[in-house]
Amino acid sequence: MPLLRILLGIVIPPLGVFLTTGVSTALVVNILLTLLGWLPGSIHAVWVITKAGERGEAY
Repeated sequence: MPLLRILLGIVIPPLGVFLTTGVSTALVVNILLTLLGWLPGSIHAVWVITKAGERGEAY
């Protein structure tokens, strides 16, 4: 499942973050970054997904 989240975080950044954290400030930040450009949103999504996996906070 983490690999699927990372792939979704690269392709559709807000969806990957939503599946990892739910509705949160990280999701709002990711949506704003994705509106600025796909690359910043993807980088942030992968970062959020990997950090949540390290801490065991993923849903």
